Amino acid sequence: MKDVYNSMSLDSVAAALCKVLGIDPPRSAAEANPILSNIGSAKKLVMYNPDAVGLEVFQKYTALFAPVLAKTTLALPLSCVMPSVTPVCFGTMYTGVQPEVHGIRRYERPVITVDSLYDAAIRAGLRCAIVSEPDCSLADIFLGRDMDYYRVEGGLDAINAKGLELIDKYDVLTLYNGNFDSTMHKNGPDAPASVEALRRNVETFARVWEACPEGTLVGFAPDHGCHLIDGECGSHGLDMPSDINIVHFYGIK
Repeated sequence: MKDVYNSMSLDSVAAALCKVLGIDPPRSAAEANPILSNIGSAKKLVMYNPDAVGLEVFQKYTALFAPVLAKTTLALPLSCVMPSVTPVCFGTMYTGVQPEVHGIRRYERPVITVDSLYDAAIRAGLRCAIVSEPDCSLADIFLGRDMDYYRVEGGLDAINAKGLELIDKYDVLTLYNGNFDSTMHKNGPDAPASVEALRRNVETFARVWEACPEGTLVGFAPDHGCHLIDGECGSHGLDMPSDINIVHFYGIK
């Protein structure tokens, strides 16, 4: 059977998010995704970024996503970029350009110098922050901006508590969770520990949603998918539907 890839690209997200916020897009961003652009208008943006939660994971565990589906109004199937690894994909998600333009072509963490959603928001006078674990490629590749970076010690609960605490302080807030990705690599995507990590991602999104003020665009926005490899471990980075196909969920509270 022929592999099927989602037709909409991850590079269409950055300009669409800016359009919903009513600000100019990153300077080189691809055309705004027309579906996301029409979700409405918002005053604030909170992006919850769970690592490696691909479309195939959602399809297998749809019932687990009930809290996400209940709160959001848009499910947006997308194709991420190659190689399907974290800094490459988040580079595209937040700049709106392909890897050959933002400059990250493998798993490495140089600071991206092309214009990003964060730069566009800062120009518009919006306050931005990224909340993550201390060793986080998403935060590393967007260093050097006039924004705040919270590299939180103490594990997932501490990271998410800090994110919830900061929602009211910022106009554009990114909260990164790498727990599913870490567990999946060690145990495989369908191991009980991985499914539990996924459940925690969904639970965290629900808490984030409840903490957001009215008029906030809230996204459940993974970077890439994953697949099972020999030894009952998980991996990603290949040009295959399980790694490339993702789905984002958005709603305006």
